[in-house]
Amino acid sequence: MLATDYFEQSDVPAPSAGAPAPSQRAAGLAGTPEDKAMLRAAADLTRDIARARPEIYWPDMLVSAGLGYGALALAIATALRGGHWGVIVALGVFAALALYRALLFIHELTHMHRDALPGFRFVWNLVVGIPVLMPSFMYEGVHSLHHSRIRYGTSEDPEYLPLALMKPWSLPVFTLTALLLPIGLLVRSAVLVPLGVIVPPLRTLVWERASSLSINPGFRRRKPEGAMARMVFWQELGATLWAWAVLAWSATHGWLPLGIAIAVISLAALLNQVRTLVAHLWENEGEQMTVTGQYLDSVNVPPPGVWGALWAPVGLRYHALHHLLPSMPYHSLGECHRRLRAHLGLQSTYERANYAGLFPLLTRLVRSTMGSRGKG
Repeated sequence: MLATDYFEQSDVPAPSAGAPAPSQRAAGLAGTPEDKAMLRAAADLTRDIARARPEIYWPDMLVSAGLGYGALALAIATALRGGHWGVIVALGVFAALALYRALLFIHELTHMHRDALPGFRFVWNLVVGIPVLMPSFMYEGVHSLHHSRIRYGTSEDPEYLPLALMKPWSLPVFTLTALLLPIGLLVRSAVLVPLGVIVPPLRTLVWERASSLSINPGFRRRKPEGAMARMVFWQELGATLWAWAVLAWSATHGWLPLGIAIAVISLAALLNQVRTLVAHLWENEGEQMTVTGQYLDSVNVPPPGVWGALWAPVGLRYHALHHLLPSMPYHSLGECHRRLRAHLGLQSTYERANYAGLFPLLTRLVRSTMGSRGKG
């Protein structure tokens, strides 16, 4: 099927078209036929840039983490010396942005072949995942379900909710709950996981309900097996020992540093939750979708906008493109985008997932909830 034929066959409106009722949009996306020309071009035009480049991954992750921890340490030191609150806030915001970027490499880990970057998973967990109490197992084995053609947008997708079709109050509740994430992670690693060792039903509950970075409250994680189970054991042990050490140090030296660290991680989590609001259009009501349908329900925020690199770093400003090419390393997505846009043209299906920026997308989502019949 030619890309130009797609508009004649699909009843999914372009982003600039007048918005139909949410239920009509959802039905349209669920029934979207495959744009085979786009899928073929995505595969054929990008093979030569599909290798993860260690000279980009390692410095990016390590420098981001180093800057984040450095700014956090300066914020804590300034607070302990009674410094100006404006300086503390500025350092805290910088730390949150840098650590947010470092944390989002967890997304790359879920798609990375085990032999692509030797040692990267281990070092990331040691430097970022365990100190923030968010080891990679919390996303590995979970995010892949979101990319499944038969699970995306359904009740079995851990990362999907029909937010555009829910009641307006659901959006602020969904967003602000992210502020509680670091406290929840601390309680999980310091209390719930150790208790689960001696109380098996609690261990099962924690694993099923509180061991994955998901947004679907109905999702239940399956018990890990084999190599995954071994990885989970060591990462859980590291996170628990770190949580105990942090709490013990805080109990003897004061709680202010921990409070500032929690505030910084909360801000990073809030930023990620806002990004999540615009990662998709959230217009599917549980129907299976084609890859093209998933693409059109997802969002790219490409240049010339500059802020996308800040609130959607590590390639996530090309989230729709990522759903076409899940294994493409983040540093190649910009070039993939340029090639596909040049090859397919500005009237193609590909262009319909490209949006101008964060605020227009948030406005669209809010308007959708205001005009929907309101689930939830």
